[in-house]
Amino acid sequence: MTTTRIEHHPDLVAMRAQYERAASTPVAQGIEGLSLLTGLYLAVSPWIVGFNGATTIRTNNLITGLALAVLAFGFGSVYERTRGMSMAAAAIGVWTIIAPFVVAGNVDTKRIIISNAIAGGVAVLLGFATAAVGRMRR
Repeated sequence: MTTTRIEHHPDLVAMRAQYERAASTPVAQGIEGLSLLTGLYLAVSPWIVGFNGATTIRTNNLITGLALAVLAFGFGSVYERTRGMSMAAAAIGVWTIIAPFVVAGNVDTKRIIISNAIAGGVAVLLGFATAAVGRMRR
């Protein structure tokens, strides 16, 4: 009796090929690039915008921005294995929007709120767009 490995199952091979085709489209590559840039912006935004004295939100943005950038890098390099994480990217975006009120308490700086709201909104949209890319070719 011979057995084959699961990696060679026809359904799995077809599914990987589908995700590879979906991830290689210009739209998918654009979404991945914008996600990476959004994550990097979020990570360095405290120093660009000037979150003076807000160390907790500064640390939060650094960590969440790096996490988003790592996810976006994963979407670009191994989409078939990371596509399920696209909702995590959207969740990071939602957290980014509410973080100034949760992490820092009473934020009285409009710059922090506006920067996080825009970066978070973009991250949410790109997370949903990444999830949609895998379904485009079905």
